[in-house]
Amino acid sequence: MSGPALSQTLNSSWLIGGRGDSHSCKRFRGSCVGSLSVGLLADTRSFVGKINRFRICRSYISRSSKSYAACQHPILSSFGSHSHGYQTEEKESSLILMRHGESMWNEKNLFTGCVDVPLTSRGVEEAIEAGKRISNLPFDIIYTSALIRAQMTTMLALTQHRCMKVPIIMHHETEQARIWSQIYSEGTKKQSIPVVKAWQLNERMYGELQGLNKQETAEQYGKEQVHNWRRSYHVRPPNGESLEMCLGRAVTFFKEHIEPQLLSGMHVMVVAHANSLRSIIMYLDKLTSQEVINLELSTGVPMLYIYREGNFIRRGSPVGSSEAGVYAYTESLAAYRRKLDETSEDI
Repeated sequence: MSGPALSQTLNSSWLIGGRGDSHSCKRFRGSCVGSLSVGLLADTRSFVGKINRFRICRSYISRSSKSYAACQHPILSSFGSHSHGYQTEEKESSLILMRHGESMWNEKNLFTGCVDVPLTSRGVEEAIEAGKRISNLPFDIIYTSALIRAQMTTMLALTQHRCMKVPIIMHHETEQARIWSQIYSEGTKKQSIPVVKAWQLNERMYGELQGLNKQETAEQYGKEQVHNWRRSYHVRPPNGESLEMCLGRAVTFFKEHIEPQLLSGMHVMVVAHANSLRSIIMYLDKLTSQEVINLELSTGVPMLYIYREGNFIRRGSPVGSSEAGVYAYTESLAAYRRKLDETSEDI
């Protein structure tokens, strides 16, 4: 995708409309006060006092009846509260979506899907540059796929962040893995960012196309057929997933695990793949199955959303690490950057 076209796509603003569900909201009020105290909010009583502000849950909970259960997050509860101390009176959070850097099979023009291949040297550079672009934005938790190219991109990008916090991959596959990877220093926890791996964010499974050359496959089956396999919403490649199937797992995970973090005021980054991110963007921007066909995502380009009052507001992509104004989208994000600047001056 060309630079201008990508810029136009990234800088389009869309709003998510709220849909009321009084039953879900009552259930949310009855359960979240207790569960959020397990680390997502430092002061439950303050939450109760401001419960009216959380009527925005009507638009959240209606999207997923299970979303409220994710408020009790086992990973963040072990890390404690991540309050930055700069948020404004109005609840606001930020969401960064980013596709991994160029992989070795991207370079070879092969269908990759769920095959686990690493980044190229160019992909490493893309991840580092992306990290510079988001180095002044706050993060409380990172979600990435179970594939190495997304995890490499995550770690390389975070080496550039000015907060100097250490990204730590959470291992909760088994109880023993959880115990063995536990951190016992509260001070160290405060200087860390949890990174959660989720297979639900993996790339679409391309079935029998995985490992095949895209150009050769188009010559064999026809460009139109290959385009339908790659970009249509309902059509599956042979023994693979359609975008609709990929959306089913990726968006369900987003609703149940990521939205509750944003609702509580946490700042989140998701590093994943072209089709799992297309699925999430289709949900956030309320795209139709026809509109999503034309959605292209370049490797290593961060996209910023602001969540406020039940709405996701797309704010485009930070265009460069040296442009100060691009980060001043909101009062709280500007305050966070000022805090980083002040800390740097004190060092």
